[in-house]
Amino acid sequence: MTVNVYHDLIGMVLRLYDTRSRSKRTLKTLVPGEVGIYVCGITPYSPSHIGHARQAIAFDIIVRWLRKSGLIVNHITNFTDIDDKIIRIANEENINFLDVANRNIADYFEVMDLLNVIPADSYPRVTEIIPEIIDMITKLIESGNAYSSPDGVYFEIDTAPEKYGQLTGQTLEMVREGAGGRVSKTGTGKKNHRDFALWKLAKPGEPHWPSPWGDGRPGWHIECSVMSLQHLGEQFDIHGGGSDLMFPHHEAEIFQSECCLNHDPVVQYWIHNGMINVDGEKMSKSLGNFWTIRDAISKVEPLELRYCLINAPYRQPVEFNDVMLDDSSSHYRRLLSAYGEGISKCSKGDWRSSEFLQEAESNFSEGMNDDFNTRVAIVEVQSVVKHLREKLDSNSYDDVSSAVSWLSEFAGDVLGILPSDPIVKEKIKKIESERMQVSNLVTDLLNQRKIARENKDWNKADLIRNQLNEIGVIVEDSPNGPVWKLK
Repeated sequence: MTVNVYHDLIGMVLRLYDTRSRSKRTLKTLVPGEVGIYVCGITPYSPSHIGHARQAIAFDIIVRWLRKSGLIVNHITNFTDIDDKIIRIANEENINFLDVANRNIADYFEVMDLLNVIPADSYPRVTEIIPEIIDMITKLIESGNAYSSPDGVYFEIDTAPEKYGQLTGQTLEMVREGAGGRVSKTGTGKKNHRDFALWKLAKPGEPHWPSPWGDGRPGWHIECSVMSLQHLGEQFDIHGGGSDLMFPHHEAEIFQSECCLNHDPVVQYWIHNGMINVDGEKMSKSLGNFWTIRDAISKVEPLELRYCLINAPYRQPVEFNDVMLDDSSSHYRRLLSAYGEGISKCSKGDWRSSEFLQEAESNFSEGMNDDFNTRVAIVEVQSVVKHLREKLDSNSYDDVSSAVSWLSEFAGDVLGILPSDPIVKEKIKKIESERMQVSNLVTDLLNQRKIARENKDWNKADLIRNQLNEIGVIVEDSPNGPVWKLK
C-alpha cells in the first residue's frame, strides 16, 4: 500500500506521539493527501462532563490542524448507545433505553456547538450495526480466537498472547483477575479471567437482539472495531481516545481487529489525550468533584472553557480548578478585547508583511507539528495579543490590521477560540456599555486611591482596591498610572 510522508504547508514534518511505539513518529498517511481518524466517543448515560469536553476539543484541534495543513480528513466519532448504565437508568425511570441515550446525545451536540467543536464526518451508533458486529464475532469464532459459552461469547486472549500490552506495556501475568473490561461480573463461561466479552446473553428485562448464540447484546469493545473498519477500511491512519481507554478497550480492539483481518497493524498511530483532575484528584461523582460541561459554562463563557482546556498539551493531564478557570478567563478576555477593538477599527490585512507575525506563525506551526502542542500555540497567541494591544494603544493601524488577520487565522480557525466577528463586535459593545456605566465611579475611587497612596495610607488604598474588585473592576498599576478593566 502507498505510504506518504506528510509535510505541512511550510514544509515542516508533522510528528505525533504513537502510544503503541511509545515514541514520536513522522505522520505517514496510507493514502497521499488523506487521513482517516477514528475517535472513541461517549457512552450517553448522563449529560456530558468536562472530560468529554477535553477529549472533543483536543481532537477537534488535531483535525483542524491536519486540514489546515492541507490534508483531506475523514473524522469518525461513535456513540455507545447501549450499555449497563444506560439500561439501569432506563429501568429506574421506566423508559426505553434509547430515550436515555438520545437525550444525552442531544445534550452532547448542544454543548459541543457552544464549545465550537466542528462536527465529525460521521457519528455511528452501536445499535445501528448489530448485524455487522455479529459478522465479526462469527469470523473470530471461525478463526479460533473466540468461543461460545453459557453466558455469551468471549475473545480468548491466549490465542494471540503476543498482542497483549501493546499500548500499556502490561504482561499477561500483571493483569489482575477480573480485568476483562466492562463486562458482567459473573463470567461463568470464561476460560480465563483475562478473556473479554464479545456478546453478552440478555438478562430478564434487558434490551436484546437475536444472534447465533442466543438473544443478547454486544460487549463493549467489539463495537469500535466494527465501526472503525466499516468507516475507514481494513487499515487506517489514526485511532484516538482518552488515556483511560488504553486498557482494556483499545487493547481489546487490537486483538479483535488484527485477529479478524489477519494483519498487523490495522491502526498506524494510536493517540491518547490526558485526563482531568479536579483539585488534585481524579474527577468522579463519588468524590463530589464532578463537573458537567454545563456546570463549567455557568461560571465562564464556553470559549473561555475551551481556552482553559487547551492551555496544556493534549497528552498531559489537566489540573482543573477555579483558579485555573479564572486565570484562563483573564487571558482569554485580553484576547477578545484586543481582537474586538482591532476589527472595530480596521479591516483585516496581510500578516505575512510583518516579520514579527511571520516568526509567530513559524513558532506556532513548529509547536503544532510537534505532536499538536497547543501550549506553544497559546504562548504565540498571547504574544500576538500583546503586540496588537501595543499597536492599538499607539494607533499603528497597519500593524493592527495584520495582527487581527493573524489572530483570526490561528486563534480562530486553528484553535477555535474566537467567536465570529459579528459576535465579537457585539460582546465588545456590551463591555464598553458596562464600562461606561461604572466609569465615573471608578474614576472617583481611583482618585481617592491615588491620594491615599500619596499619603502612604496603604490600608485605605487596599480597601479602595477591594471596593473596586467588588464591583467587578481589576486595577493594574503601570508606569503611566493605574489601568482598570472589567472582570
